[in-house]
Amino acid sequence: MPPQGPAKTKEQEFNVIRDKVLAALKGVTDPTGGDIVSSGAMRALNVDDNTARFVLEIDPAQAKAYEATKAQAEKALSALGITANIVMTAHSAPAAPPELKPKPAAPQGPQKVPGVDRILAIASGKGGVGKSTVSANLACALAAEGRRVGLLDADVYGPSQPRMLGVSGRPASPDGKIILPLRNHGVTMMSMGLMTNDDQAVVWRGPMLMGALQQMMTQVQWGALDVLIVDLPPGTGDVQMTLAQKSQVDGAIIVSTPQDIALLDARKGIDMFQQLNVPILGMIENMSTHICSNCGHEEHVFGHGGVAAEADKLNVPLLAEIPLDLQIRMAADGGAPIVTSQPDSAQAKAFHAIAQTLIAGGHA
Repeated sequence: MPPQGPAKTKEQEFNVIRDKVLAALKGVTDPTGGDIVSSGAMRALNVDDNTARFVLEIDPAQAKAYEATKAQAEKALSALGITANIVMTAHSAPAAPPELKPKPAAPQGPQKVPGVDRILAIASGKGGVGKSTVSANLACALAAEGRRVGLLDADVYGPSQPRMLGVSGRPASPDGKIILPLRNHGVTMMSMGLMTNDDQAVVWRGPMLMGALQQMMTQVQWGALDVLIVDLPPGTGDVQMTLAQKSQVDGAIIVSTPQDIALLDARKGIDMFQQLNVPILGMIENMSTHICSNCGHEEHVFGHGGVAAEADKLNVPLLAEIPLDLQIRMAADGGAPIVTSQPDSAQAKAFHAIAQTLIAGGHA
């Protein structure tokens, strides 16, 4: 028997599959007559688990023609036994002379997501204030109160909801268009983190982010929901603007820690939502206080009362003051938010109180 060479490493196997995918896509032509790889229309290619994901950046005027290109790419990859997950997003067309510019279409305002009664955005001015932890626990608290709840992890660069809700696996897409979300703790959830490996960065520009957000809003089979909670990335960027401009957002909740630095950024987030005509339903002071588990001493590590003062200034409710607590962190890291893992704890009751306030106000 002839000697066998060394086994291929995972990296080598990945490169072989990626090369096959690129070779197949070079046989796919776009409306310009070139192939989608050489023309630069295909961007952000990612291949794993027999699935190829990429963005097809198109000319808006040729959207229908690119549908055929997308179908051709799906067929070419299917012949290799690879599933295609393609997001089409439009780049800006060059300016036309005034006499050739089309008449502006009637403005189209934010649209409701089919089957979803209300959309609540959970936002923060800066990262690290516990916004995603609040989102996960609030979603579970609303589900425990009998509401039909969805959770969209729109923090594309740092998706954490799959870990917090204990969800793994790839969402299925039976027809290549509609995406079936995953579900745990009574919450229907979709996240970009389900589409990538844990240690894989999403290196996308603004148009790609906006295309991915639109796909997760409109192509995910959310079903009938009382409320869809959107866990936004920190700051005031493309994702926040796209959400508010394209979807009918019924209200935003601002999460902040008490210190002045966090509040400076929180005010910018509040101003952004006011400019986008999204009502502020209230504020949550997270990491409000720390109680020593050994002696019971209470200490305001990040100060205290800053969020309450800001809420009073804006004439919006202070929905809760959530303590800085080890159990909240451990529960989130373990994939079972404290609302579900320790429902009788004081921390869980704080989230239940927020849920009950939102329900009573007709916001969830």
